[in-house]
Amino acid sequence: MNSDTERLARVRMIADYQFGKGIGKELFLDGSTFQLSRTKRVRQVLHSGKRMATARAKDGFFTLSIEGASIVHRLLPGKKLRVVISEEAAPFVEKGKTAFIKHVVDIDPELRAGEEVLVTDETNRLLATGQLLLSPAEILALNSGAAVDVRVGVASKKER
Repeated sequence: MNSDTERLARVRMIADYQFGKGIGKELFLDGSTFQLSRTKRVRQVLHSGKRMATARAKDGFFTLSIEGASIVHRLLPGKKLRVVISEEAAPFVEKGKTAFIKHVVDIDPELRAGEEVLVTDETNRLLATGQLLLSPAEILALNSGAAVDVRVGVASKKER
């Protein structure tokens, strides 16, 4: 087995754990390439020249690009891994702005603070991907503050 085959199996396994069973194979297709760190760990996973995900150095979990997030969004049912925001905040969030607590309409109760989430509007249209800053219980109990640190929105000019 060559090293790219091993890397692909490993990143698929992590994605299955992080996002749900079967997601890894759909998110990281055969032919995916890898950008490695100086220590030869997977840093980014690319497919057809586009970044699908980046491995976080602190824990090895993935942060998604908007292309990767759209695949996960398509595959996950219902409100799994989702933070639903109001229509009034949607134009700002899709440009990559922070999603605030007062705009959260619904949230997956099984999420934990620090997890990668999909931000959608009330019609389940993907707006952005980012990191959840507080637990769902805290978000529903509080009236102000940031809920999701948005990494990239569908209408963002840049990707980080």
